Amino acid sequence: MRVRDTKGSIRTTAIRLIAAKGFDQTSLREVADEVGITKASLYYHYASKADLLAEIVAPIFDEMRLIAVDLDETPYSAKAVQDLLGRYVASLVRQRDVGVLFVRDAVAIINAVGDRFPELMQINERMREWLAGPNPSVEVQLRAAATLEVLGVALTANELVPDATVVDIERVLLGVALSVLNGTPA
Repeated sequence: MRVRDTKGSIRTTAIRLIAAKGFDQTSLREVADEVGITKASLYYHYASKADLLAEIVAPIFDEMRLIAVDLDETPYSAKAVQDLLGRYVASLVRQRDVGVLFVRDAVAIINAVGDRFPELMQINERMREWLAGPNPSVEVQLRAAATLEVLGVALTANELVPDATVVDIERVLLGVALSVLNGTPA
């Protein structure tokens, strides 16, 4: 098995086990056994269980950063808001296999990505500020914060509504988020 395939297998297996049992109850030995490698081989790829968890959630951080990077140069408009929210919910939907870990083991994730957590908070704040638009009222600022929270449901949507398709999740959450932001009925 190639290194890339092994890393992917470790990641996939770890997500499944941690989602089912929790971070503290999942051992690296168990992950290695299920992948069919030795624990020493697993350590070749990941120095610790926390490093493995940090790499599992890293794509969420990376995608959020990519979405927020150009906000300073993006003129605020209804179309730009819809595009931003559409990209954001789509990125969360792509990461929903990891999203369940945020619900079940938020503390473990915060500890594993401790040095990146402030970055996540800054990205979230930047998106909130941009969504609120120029000279926002307190109500609009709260609506912008609530909008991002609505879209966060995408990370756990399949656990909450197992029959939801990707199209359902993106369509419904984008519609609800826009109605929250704009103060209109969904």
